[in-house]
Amino acid sequence: MSIILSIETATTNCSVSLSKDGETFALKEDYNKGYSHAERLHVFIEELLLENAIKKSQINAIAVSKGPGSYTGLRIGVSAAKGLCYALGIPLISVSTLESLAHQVEASEGFIVSMLDARRMEVYAEVFDVKHNSVRDIEAEILTENSYEFFLQNGLVHFIGNAVAKTKTIISHSNAVFIENKLPSASEMGALAYHKYKKSDIEDVAYFEPYYLKDFVALKPKSK
Repeated sequence: MSIILSIETATTNCSVSLSKDGETFALKEDYNKGYSHAERLHVFIEELLLENAIKKSQINAIAVSKGPGSYTGLRIGVSAAKGLCYALGIPLISVSTLESLAHQVEASEGFIVSMLDARRMEVYAEVFDVKHNSVRDIEAEILTENSYEFFLQNGLVHFIGNAVAKTKTIISHSNAVFIENKLPSASEMGALAYHKYKKSDIEDVAYFEPYYLKDFVALKPKSK
């Protein structure tokens, strides 16, 4: 039996789950529009373990959402995951944020565009088939009315993530299906992490860094 604690902090959703042999059996998250990771992540972890009578010594691995996503959110999640791995002497497993998000979509045909909001009209996006296999790598791209035209011309395209709201204002193709108000969650991470765990597909705890996709740019404070 393998118990994995999964941590998802790539967006405003501070999310933690417990899974056993790939099946998620407990979830705690703060599904809102504000970042609360620094205040709530460690509290959520302790509460989740307590509520499910799981000791830290029973955890076999820590899974963390590796990005892309919020620079600060990813740093907090990865730091927490590394700290637990060091303290418990257990492996670290990274899970693609966009792949995990795509697994929230169950469809019989077409494609899935898993997308996260970036600055202005830019998004971080990856395209999957309905079996959740990647058919176009992750890109940072500017949305236009012609975005994803090839996929839209070849079937239904299910858009999911916090970039859907602005995507709706630009793309109006009849094959576009917009799944709104969905964020990456630790709920979907358990199965993906367990698949990696069985193959010993783990990260070097000392050197692992989140996948930011783009360099962090600090914004200048506004003049008073």
